[in-house]
Amino acid sequence: MAQRTLSHQLILLAVAVALVAGLFLLPKVIVKPKEGKGELAQDAARTANRDNGAAAPSTASVESGGKPAGATPEQPHMAATPAQRSEISSLTAKYTAEKDPIAKLRVAADLATKYKAVEKFDSAGYFLEQLALARPGEQTWQRAADAYFEAFSFAATQDRQKALGAKCQELYGKVLKNNPDNLDAKTNLGMAFMASENPVQGVVLLREVLVADPRNEKAMYNLGLLSMQSNQYDKAVERFRELTKVNPKSVDGQFYLGVALAQTGAKNDAKAAFEKAKSLSTDPSLTAAVDEQLQKLQ
Repeated sequence: MAQRTLSHQLILLAVAVALVAGLFLLPKVIVKPKEGKGELAQDAARTANRDNGAAAPSTASVESGGKPAGATPEQPHMAATPAQRSEISSLTAKYTAEKDPIAKLRVAADLATKYKAVEKFDSAGYFLEQLALARPGEQTWQRAADAYFEAFSFAATQDRQKALGAKCQELYGKVLKNNPDNLDAKTNLGMAFMASENPVQGVVLLREVLVADPRNEKAMYNLGLLSMQSNQYDKAVERFRELTKVNPKSVDGQFYLGVALAQTGAKNDAKAAFEKAKSLSTDPSLTAAVDEQLQKLQ
């Protein structure tokens, strides 16, 4: 796929194991968008200072220990180098002090890049949103929305899913207002709705994507995962089979096809799918996960 799939962002292997156990890490709690939005504003601009109404993360956004401040389970692996911490600290101070609007936007762009580098996607999204507010348009809104969606996809707690999902709904809504035919934005918006009080709308959006583009891998993949979440494993098998027909080299598709088949009791077909996934990747973590699932099928 052209972009990293949702499974990569959710840490594919950990989620797969949870799926086999009957637990899937997708939003399950209803939340009103306004509630998530307020919580997210506090998190994205942690320990914020106010400068003419603009919130900017303070130097505490990256801890001296090398990990982003308030590191959550979705990003325990990311450690900022001393140079990265120094750059963020310096840029944050510069952003807070800068009075010239154009210069401030340049600093915001630099901060977004630096926060992405340390996988603080919500903070990156915050600064990209400042750029979009100053220069609204499909591309600027999508860059901000995509950063928040990265954070949403990594989210390992329901509170994070709720807050980030609401922010994704808000920003992808702006993208689609500019271009209703943006299928990537519509797909991500569909997944974000799964954390809302109207998860059915998410399924509707994903189906609309497939109507517009029957070979859309991302929509097929996510609909397959949602079928698994609701224990509709036969439907999941259909989705992942179709995905692997469109893209036989999809590691994610082959792996989850194996998971879905195993749940339906088709052990031999599941083994074949797992072996295919294993043959398509050199990732040792994937190999270990496949071996574990194959062992369970003995």
